[in-house]
Amino acid sequence: MPEHELTIAGAARDLDLLRDAAREAGLVAMRYFGKNPQVWMKGGTSPVSEADHAADAYLRQTLLAARPDYGWLSEETADDPVRLSARRTFVVDPIDGTRGFLEGQRAWCVSVAVVENGRTLAGVLECPAMDETYCALPGQGAFRNGKRIAVREAGDRPEISGLKQLIDLMPAGWQKRLQRAPYNPSLAYRLAMIANGKLDGTFVKPNAHDWDIAAADLILREAGGQLLDPQGHAPLFAGAVTRHGALAAGSGELLTVLVDVIAGLDA
Repeated sequence: MPEHELTIAGAARDLDLLRDAAREAGLVAMRYFGKNPQVWMKGGTSPVSEADHAADAYLRQTLLAARPDYGWLSEETADDPVRLSARRTFVVDPIDGTRGFLEGQRAWCVSVAVVENGRTLAGVLECPAMDETYCALPGQGAFRNGKRIAVREAGDRPEISGLKQLIDLMPAGWQKRLQRAPYNPSLAYRLAMIANGKLDGTFVKPNAHDWDIAAADLILREAGGQLLDPQGHAPLFAGAVTRHGALAAGSGELLTVLVDVIAGLDA
């Protein structure tokens, strides 16, 4: 079997593994949802709860038991540079949107991906409080609860989210047309909303990490959208540097305008 066919077959098997593990990790997290779990602060500003740790422990044990030769990169696990020698790497956020999770908001998700050569080969977002599962493989489309999804065609009143300071930098003609969506603490879920045609675009402020976007990036791309940096390039994942600068997500002409705005930040 040719190498690319072996890669596709392996990614499909990995997707099955990710789906099962993410579903169970979602159930682990749901045991804490709305029940005031213990919370700590990372860096003085970012909350992490016992739900994050429990879901992370489940995912690490389950996924590495199934693929012991894969690397591991997770928001809630100390990074080990040994992962850089692995051909493929699990990139995991056990609860993306912890702040919303702790506030009782339902739009949070378990984000799991397999990355090879900087690109996501399989991605799953499990959103148990929303009863939604998003998944994708390269070239195979993106799906929500088993149904293919796609970005929506641009309308006269595009709806976007992101920092007000960035939205305010958009051209005046766009300012008059825009609808500003309510803020959602889960970046992965915002990207899934674009993929699912519920939102047109978003700015991603600097400091997003691989675990926030690796799964959602593939889901969005397979739905017809893109996540781009100021140079118009897609981000790479699971390298030595796991943090990103400003990004823009969407499709069509709107995405071009969003990228122009973040490009202007470096000018």
